[in-house]
Amino acid sequence: MQVVELDGPSAVRVNDVEPPARGAGEVLIDVAAAGVNFPDVLLTRGQYQYRPEPPFTLGSECAGTVREAEPGSRFAPGDRVVAFTMSGVFAETVSVPESTVLPLPDEVGFAEGACLPMNYLTAHFTLELRGGLKAGETVLVQGAAGGVGTAVVQLAAALGATVIGVASTEAKAEVAKRAGAAHTVGVDGFKDAVKEITGGAGVDMVVDPVGGDRFTDSLRSLAPLGRLMVVGFTAGDIPTVKVNRLLLNNIDVRGVGWGAYALARDGFVGAEWDALVPHLRSGALLPLISERFGLDDAGSALSRIDDRVVTGKVVLEV
Repeated sequence: MQVVELDGPSAVRVNDVEPPARGAGEVLIDVAAAGVNFPDVLLTRGQYQYRPEPPFTLGSECAGTVREAEPGSRFAPGDRVVAFTMSGVFAETVSVPESTVLPLPDEVGFAEGACLPMNYLTAHFTLELRGGLKAGETVLVQGAAGGVGTAVVQLAAALGATVIGVASTEAKAEVAKRAGAAHTVGVDGFKDAVKEITGGAGVDMVVDPVGGDRFTDSLRSLAPLGRLMVVGFTAGDIPTVKVNRLLLNNIDVRGVGWGAYALARDGFVGAEWDALVPHLRSGALLPLISERFGLDDAGSALSRIDDRVVTGKVVLEV
């Protein structure tokens, strides 16, 4: 599935291309499923920081079976794996660097596995390394029914936190509860609702992949020494912060840029994955898939995300 013009999801087409040859240090994978993400939509318009020239193949995360690996590799033909890359996995076969390939536990299906790399590694980086989450703390998650949101809700709950999910509709609130949120609140008036739930104390952490006009009230929802994790801006608007707010209540705003940090450090992604595997095997972490499409219907999948009607994850099945 390739972007042939930078004209949005409608400019995605099925193209027959030469199958990839495995490069040095790479693993050749037969793709079973691929996760669809908001950056894929931005790429169709040339609005992402990575701007390849059309035609190019979309897709940054997949699950499948190893067809071929380098001699001495830790992978062998037939192994079940997930993989991530900048783009190119909306295809039947991909070749990716071995450093971006991870073993998929037998307990997890391919469709669910294809949803894991980007969102769940980001969630781990957010909560553990950048956030320093401790069991017993309270976490407020904006966009709690989205792909990143449900991953953060699930992992925070698995790590022993009490999670409050912010959702724009009752249907999305139910998704957040299924992911493990102990409480859900609406977008309108969430600050006051959080104050009531916490007995006026506020939350220890806010995880915000949305941005926009919720940001200031997210800051106001923090307890003293609380921290707000800036994950992304799906609302479109990049908010600003008046730093006197940080001083008055001794709170932090922390940026979360998983890719730039993780990919520059050998072994970091593997260690993150190893920390997630016990939760994957137990079923505590299981991506909530809302819609599945065939590979040749990727344009429709991208449009669903573009229309902001998706909960959980959208998957392409090959």
